[in-house]
Amino acid sequence: MIQAPHLVEEQPTKPRLIFFFSEQSGRCRRAEGFLAQVLQRRRNHETFTLYRVNADEQPELARRLSVASLPTLVVVDGRRVSGRLESPRGCREIEKFLAPWLR
Repeated sequence: MIQAPHLVEEQPTKPRLIFFFSEQSGRCRRAEGFLAQVLQRRRNHETFTLYRVNADEQPELARRLSVASLPTLVVVDGRRVSGRLESPRGCREIEKFLAPWLR
């Protein structure tokens, strides 16, 4: 996973999946595990450029992308937010959210 504060300005060829988290949150650790399972199971490691953003360390980026709760997954395709999932509760919910991009 990549840590990058300038991910909104970049123009990558594949969508960016941004995982906003807090290190103090058990829910965030569980959601990160669920996300890893979904990407591993579907063999979609290369579908996204994956970023982990600690919202406590980068609150301005969280504000710019309207992150209201943690954990939050945001898909940025081009320069546009294409999807957002707040407080994912399991693999199925994450897989359903990411379905438009997964093979």
